[in-house]
Amino acid sequence: MGAGGRRMEMAAAISLDGVRDKNVMQLKKLNTALFPVRYNDKYYADALASGDFTKLAYFSDICVGSIACRLEKKEGGAICVYIMTLGVLAPYRGLGIGTKLLSHVLDLSCKQNISEVYLHVQTNNDDAIAFYKKFGFEVVDTIQNYYTNISPPDCYVLSKSIAQDHAKK
Repeated sequence: MGAGGRRMEMAAAISLDGVRDKNVMQLKKLNTALFPVRYNDKYYADALASGDFTKLAYFSDICVGSIACRLEKKEGGAICVYIMTLGVLAPYRGLGIGTKLLSHVLDLSCKQNISEVYLHVQTNNDDAIAFYKKFGFEVVDTIQNYYTNISPPDCYVLSKSIAQDHAKK
């Protein structure tokens, strides 16, 4: 089997599922494994309230990643998407799982005429910054001392405007 066939096989092994009350523990377990901070009940309530904007990723039926978003109202009433977390367990990175999760949220944002998707990323997280830049995100701000109890405490705000992408289609 050539490299193209193998890639198709890998992609077929990746599936996304919504987060609901009955499987929110999967998200909690992933977050404990992936991130140096503990998330409060509001995080999980926001993730559940976002509906299809929060997804679990499975590789061959094993839960290996997630994206959790919050829908926010901007001044003037427009809705934007805040990516609270996006993560994939280390052994499963590089298989397109993070790409599938982020692409899902960007496509859904476009379909729902949401004009902006943004997130915070620790200033030393070069892999994450490069990943988001591949999708057209830009660093729009730096916030000093955003994080508590992790070093460095500073973050970048990365943002992607969806409007011009939508106009191209």
